[in-house]
Amino acid sequence: MQRISVVGTSGSGKTTLARQISQRLAIPHIELDYLHWEPNWVEVPNDVMRDRVSQSLAGDRWVVDGNYSIVRDIVWPRADTVVWLDYSWLVVMRRILWRTLSRVVTQQEVCNGNYETWQKSFLSRDSILLWAIQTYGKNRQKYQALLQESDCTHLNFIRLTSPAVTKDWLLSL
Repeated sequence: MQRISVVGTSGSGKTTLARQISQRLAIPHIELDYLHWEPNWVEVPNDVMRDRVSQSLAGDRWVVDGNYSIVRDIVWPRADTVVWLDYSWLVVMRRILWRTLSRVVTQQEVCNGNYETWQKSFLSRDSILLWAIQTYGKNRQKYQALLQESDCTHLNFIRLTSPAVTKDWLLSL
């Protein structure tokens, strides 16, 4: 495992796991949210995102986390491994609720000077909680289908179905 893509629904723990993999394997960690979001939650244009990702993945060793379909055709052909955090709905919802509450209360930066707020997190159509609820089932179907495609046969695919399984797998690296 030299080039690893960590995927999963919002709140599943992609970034946390990618950081842990990065530390254990001593390889760079690339967080797609940092390449996608500018200050004030401004999304970069798709061509800028694609350029940023291409440049970030120029090295021979990395772990990248994120679900951005606009760059999957850049990430997955270069990757040798995809790690899918396929946790239960209850685990994901509990994690994202706790993470969001914690970020709002502590004013922890998410990325590039962006912060979650009560308004944005709990009362907005742009709520990460709402996004997670709406995309959970779609993401599970999407990754199951994607990994059956012929252009993914070069990938070592690792499906982790619980935090305990993930912990054991990480310790085995």
